[in-house]
Amino acid sequence: MPTRPTDAAADAARRSLLITGALGASAAALGWPGAARADSWPSRPVRWVVAYPAGGGSDFLARQLAPVLGKALGQTLVIDNKPGAAGIIGTDNAAKSPPDGYTLLTGDNGAMVFNSALYKKLPYAPSDFAPVGFMARFPLLLVVNPGAGFTSAKQWLEAVKARPGKYSYASPGVGSPHHLAMELLKDRTHSYIVHVPYRGTAFSTQDLIAGVVPMGILDTAAALPHLRAGKLKALAVLAPRRIAALPDVPSFDETGVSGVEVSAWQGLFVPKGTPEAIVSRLGTELAKALAQPDLKGRLEDFGLEVAPGDAASLARFIQAETQKWHALIRSRGISAE
Repeated sequence: MPTRPTDAAADAARRSLLITGALGASAAALGWPGAARADSWPSRPVRWVVAYPAGGGSDFLARQLAPVLGKALGQTLVIDNKPGAAGIIGTDNAAKSPPDGYTLLTGDNGAMVFNSALYKKLPYAPSDFAPVGFMARFPLLLVVNPGAGFTSAKQWLEAVKARPGKYSYASPGVGSPHHLAMELLKDRTHSYIVHVPYRGTAFSTQDLIAGVVPMGILDTAAALPHLRAGKLKALAVLAPRRIAALPDVPSFDETGVSGVEVSAWQGLFVPKGTPEAIVSRLGTELAKALAQPDLKGRLEDFGLEVAPGDAASLARFIQAETQKWHALIRSRGISAE
């Protein structure tokens, strides 16, 4: 018996729905861009790339935030440490991940600002990412060994300017925020101090405590335990005002040196092309998480300053940071290669 026209139309519609559903399922299974729908996201665990080793400051921040943010999203956030090459390995891995909301990245000064000026070739570009929101920052300090004879930031500046090249300073490595902070300070004060780069904060801190190098730039997370134990002395914070963790340590602005505000900041990013609805939800939940008193307290005890900010403000901040630091890196001929 021939199929009636109305039945044929119904059959065609059913076939169309089946084909569309099959294609959608295949796209999701293959991880095609755009396969994840914002209204069903997240339906599985989300990977959070940290381009530094476990146990460091960036790792601590992500691991403290992940359970709180994951609970709000209804899924587990899995920290994936991918250290190496000044954060380039992990950042590149995240840049090449599908923009489906299932890859997050902790981005910082190096990944989003410094590296594109320090390296002639990068496997990724900062524009490969969409900002989600600012998370926190580690204030940076000028610290000295107590036996080095420096009593204040003003006396320190007088000493290093009187004897150009006599003193050396330690940093965790070429191109680190700590290194570039001192280069900015040297530029603003017209002083010359020899750079001694190390392979990480642990090594530079060890030699500072031992007195092998008399001075250096450290972030609060690395410095606080040693400052409290009297093994190191903080002369000034590279900020326009004093910080809550060290209320007795003056800012450089107080010593008459302005324009040296530097911190090791941390933002949350996703691969460019991630659906806007997902980016927006992530930003909203991130701000709520950072406002929780318990979490905020743990981060501050570690030495972080919680500094939430939305995607637009983070994008503007990066633009301003890029102009500032690229100019300094070029003018001082700094290269990580």
